[in-house]
Amino acid sequence: MTAERSIGSRPAGRLKAILPLVSGVAFAVVFLFLLWGADHVQAAETIQREDTDTFLAGVRAYESGDYAAAVEAFSNLVSRGYESGLLYFNLGNGYLKSGDLGRAILWYERALKRIPGNADLLYNLDYARALTRDEVENPEVPLGRILFFWKYRMSDRSVRWTALFFWCAFWTFLGLKRFSRGNPVRVAIVLTGFVAVLLVATAFYNYYEEAYAADAIILADEVAVRSGTDAASTELFRLHAGTRVEARRLEGSYALVFFTKDRVGWVPAQDIALVRGL
Repeated sequence: MTAERSIGSRPAGRLKAILPLVSGVAFAVVFLFLLWGADHVQAAETIQREDTDTFLAGVRAYESGDYAAAVEAFSNLVSRGYESGLLYFNLGNGYLKSGDLGRAILWYERALKRIPGNADLLYNLDYARALTRDEVENPEVPLGRILFFWKYRMSDRSVRWTALFFWCAFWTFLGLKRFSRGNPVRVAIVLTGFVAVLLVATAFYNYYEEAYAADAIILADEVAVRSGTDAASTELFRLHAGTRVEARRLEGSYALVFFTKDRVGWVPAQDIALVRGL
């Protein structure tokens, strides 16, 4: 008598065999991504001892009313690769006091991505926005800002470290499941897994946004938005310093910007700056 083979047992066995490998790779990839990003942000925010004097010189210049010197000192640090939210905030203050509304809002927006909960920054940004001349009729709060509120209240660094904590906690509880079948462990797996997925997804989205987001700020005091990519094209409307737009496309020395659904056109690329781009 010959033994009957169980149909489908081999594929299931193979899947069960490679599952630990796949899980291990997933854990390692996400862990390294979160750890690398958090360390990168922390390193970029830490001002080296030899550059501390430059930062303090900028602070003293600002306090004495020499705003041009303050902007120069803070800009010098930015050009050396520092990405501190407080540095960006101080640079925005220097530009605001110098009367450069466009660059003030630009650096406040950049600072907001790193220190979103800073009360002074939020106050100054609201004040600067109140000085802009272009208003969107009946502005609505995007649904995403309500549903994913933590993204707009946590810095990228905070998101990564918190995601790293819950990611490791999830796998720890998953490992403990072998030794304990109780409900508390199962509940912990579900809760930590749910939070980890949300925060890891947020961290990946922040990374994507930092690399590809097209939000931009008008730098020029006033710029004509035209129907084409040359100065002879028809002028459609005008935008002013500090206005937030979306840069849709770059063509030669002109950028296609979106302000509202019925106000889209071309402006000189030199008159705008991407919030993400340094």
